Amino acid sequence: MGAGADSRIRSGSLTTRLATSPADLRAAQALRYRVFVDELGGDGPFVDHDAALEKDAFDPYFDHLLLIDKDRDGQVVGVYRLLPWDRLGPDGRFYCDGEFDLTVLRRSGKRMLELGRSCVDPAYRGGLAMMLMWQAVAAYAMDRGAEILFGAASFPGTDLSGLAQPLSWLHHTHLAPANLRVNSIPCRLEYLVPLGQLNMRAAQRAIPPLIRSYLRLGAYIGEGAFVDRAFNTTDVCIILDAARLSAQAQTLIRRAP
Repeated sequence: MGAGADSRIRSGSLTTRLATSPADLRAAQALRYRVFVDELGGDGPFVDHDAALEKDAFDPYFDHLLLIDKDRDGQVVGVYRLLPWDRLGPDGRFYCDGEFDLTVLRRSGKRMLELGRSCVDPAYRGGLAMMLMWQAVAAYAMDRGAEILFGAASFPGTDLSGLAQPLSWLHHTHLAPANLRVNSIPCRLEYLVPLGQLNMRAAQRAIPPLIRSYLRLGAYIGEGAFVDRAFNTTDVCIILDAARLSAQAQTLIRRAP
């Protein structure tokens, strides 16, 4: 296993690198379509159903981290979008500006890195793949001097009452400190269940695997949740200290099978 330039991490047949061509980007968008549209029922104004590509107006601004399996003819089996603070999207915005009020992060003066569109081919979930991608994200963040990582992480579905238990558990146990506490737009909290009324075991079981991974890396959760009806998801904002990520990612990668 080794790391090199451009966020390259290798283990066995799997390797990570940044997209460098239109063909790379299309491969990433094709995997995103299979996951976000075919699996989760998402949609959006830029989704190309004829070509089976999930894309949006922010794609040209992001770096796209690819996880590639050399034993499958170089097929892209995992992706992440990465947008550093010094290269923002349309109108100088992060993608998350459409879902969350990021004022508190901007006022912190810290160098920010937005993460998004994370997905892995079903055949690679639950094992080494995500750990390799996290190690590559950590390398990317360190190379660019990012101090705060953040992004939207999703629950399937848009029924806040049905998601009240896991959302309330996140609120009560992992809420970001005030100086990093991003708020959803709008920030309505009527769905919250008091801590004493939570079914802790059921609430934790309902946390999606990606969010559980973020929590293991020391992530905080912003205030409130954004209902993304086009994508058929309910999103929370993840906030993570980059220095802690780099150490935790190395620990987790050593534990992965």
